[in-house]
Amino acid sequence: MITLVQAIEYQKMMTEIVYINLPGPAESTPAMSGGELLHGFLSDLYRTDKTEVKTYINLLCGKWNVHYRQKKD
Repeated sequence: MITLVQAIEYQKMMTEIVYINLPGPAESTPAMSGGELLHGFLSDLYRTDKTEVKTYINLLCGKWNVHYRQKKD
């Protein structure tokens, strides 16, 4: 008896996309939550003037599906 193997196998992957809204908090305050602290930290990384740091951050964002976006009023 011949058993046919499935010609194409696939696995559905769920992908999370993270958006970091700019601007973030300028500095930490005692009452901030962990999410607010992280938001400020990640916003500060994005504001760097150094090209090599900005390039590295963009590479990491591409790898981890993280996007920065400007707040629209």
